Amino acid sequence: MSSSPLTHFDAQGQAHMVDVAAKAATHRVAVASGRIEMQPATLALIETGGAKKGDVLGVARIAGIQAAKKTSDLIPLCHPLALTRVALAFETQAAPVPAVHCTATVETVGPTGVEMEALTAVQVALLTVYDMCKAVDRGMTITGVRVEEKRGGKSGDWTAPPAPPRLPAQP
Repeated sequence: MSSSPLTHFDAQGQAHMVDVAAKAATHRVAVASGRIEMQPATLALIETGGAKKGDVLGVARIAGIQAAKKTSDLIPLCHPLALTRVALAFETQAAPVPAVHCTATVETVGPTGVEMEALTAVQVALLTVYDMCKAVDRGMTITGVRVEEKRGGKSGDWTAPPAPPRLPAQP
């Protein structure tokens, strides 16, 4: 067994999948969030449903749910998990920087947490917003993606400190 705090490495420094067989199955929840910043006109298209590809946030929600379910296919050392809930919420903001905020909540009952699934859901949902709107705004920026909280498991509950305030983009 390795003395490193990085659990995905064995005593020889080789990457491996962590053995969770002896861990208790408990209710686990993770919440992650992020945002995609854009031009005001792009945000208006999203809010009014005027994007040529359709309901941007509806499609992004489904993409995020699918991504959470496929996380172990994308992240090499993640365990495949039986997720009991995946929910995505979106909020738009016009100022100080036009943006769509995404929050993903993922739950399971199992021996390992769902932080990676929540992060994957947010990233793919925001990438979907980019994909659906890139024809009108290639300069969109995905930013601020992070775990907001996790509950359950041996390490207990954790909540992120408040994010630093976001300053308006410089011209």
